[in-house]
Amino acid sequence: MSGQYNQWTAMWAICKATMRAIFKSPQAIFFSLFFPIVLIMVFGALAGGGGKAYDIAFDVKSDTLSPLYYWIKSNALFDVHEGSEEELLDRLKKGRITAMIDVHRLPEHTSPQYEIRLKTTSAGQRELPAVREVLESIIARVTAIGNEYRVATIRVEEIPGRRYRMIDFYLPGMLGFSLIGSAVFGVAFVFFTLRETLVLKRMFATPVKKTFIVLGESLARVLFQLTTSIVLILFGTFFYHFTLAHGVITFLELLVLSFLGITVFMGFGFIISSLAKNQHVIPIYANLFMFPQYFLSGTFFPKGLLPDSLQAIINYLPLTALNDAMRKVSFEGMHLLGVGKEITILIVWCLLAYSVLIRIFRWE
Repeated sequence: MSGQYNQWTAMWAICKATMRAIFKSPQAIFFSLFFPIVLIMVFGALAGGGGKAYDIAFDVKSDTLSPLYYWIKSNALFDVHEGSEEELLDRLKKGRITAMIDVHRLPEHTSPQYEIRLKTTSAGQRELPAVREVLESIIARVTAIGNEYRVATIRVEEIPGRRYRMIDFYLPGMLGFSLIGSAVFGVAFVFFTLRETLVLKRMFATPVKKTFIVLGESLARVLFQLTTSIVLILFGTFFYHFTLAHGVITFLELLVLSFLGITVFMGFGFIISSLAKNQHVIPIYANLFMFPQYFLSGTFFPKGLLPDSLQAIINYLPLTALNDAMRKVSFEGMHLLGVGKEITILIVWCLLAYSVLIRIFRWE
């Protein structure tokens, strides 16, 4: 009989039934779509603040013997990037660096003695006032140490670059926030409920194979989350000018990354549903997995602001990899091959999650 039963038809029937149940669930709509949209509106309405400021680099022509050079480099408010001139210019144009600084010594017997030349792009304009303010305080401090006149002036040179808006940081974070929350909570609660109410056991008694039952339920979750991803990206693009570096191609690449993120997070949702002894512990397990990543993975604020001792751990979290890949693809214009490291991290987490799941998944 199982040979005559169309497994694919059964899978699509399960998928459609689950999709209807998801779209009828106020909780699913609120946390996956409405809540992220509200956060996008809040962050999109803020002007001139937030984001990762104080990222700088020194021009190779800088006077490294100047006390200004020492004070700038040792200032705790600056994160000094190093690399070749070509690499630093590339980071500057992509908004990873606010400015390249050239501490230029002026001819003898002139006042001021130095000119601090800031090379920046439109991508770094929102952080530039803060950088200038710190530099002004350093100039004032050095001037006060045995100098009668102001020791330096600041000159800004802007080179062409893509304009960086707050939404370019926050929307990928909101996508990750939506994907991990819906995938982990949705799968964990639904499969636990199906198991507790013996629905899975009854479905297992039908001619439908186990693989197609799981695929049907999972496909519905994937389609729902991809739909919310599309809505969030389009909402941010049309209302807040979210950057899609290569237009439709970038849009499709973001959906590919969303699919990969959903797959990883669903694996952990399945694990939680299998480990949970009752519904009350599901939120505890889920939050133990999600909450650290919300605050460590660059969802609401740049992870670079966290202590260096945490960076080695932070960069290998699945949500960090997803957030970083989405930002590089959307604003910096990288393609999927350019974010191979982040995709590899997600694939490793995916293999790890489903390897564990195969061993512990329960139908009853």
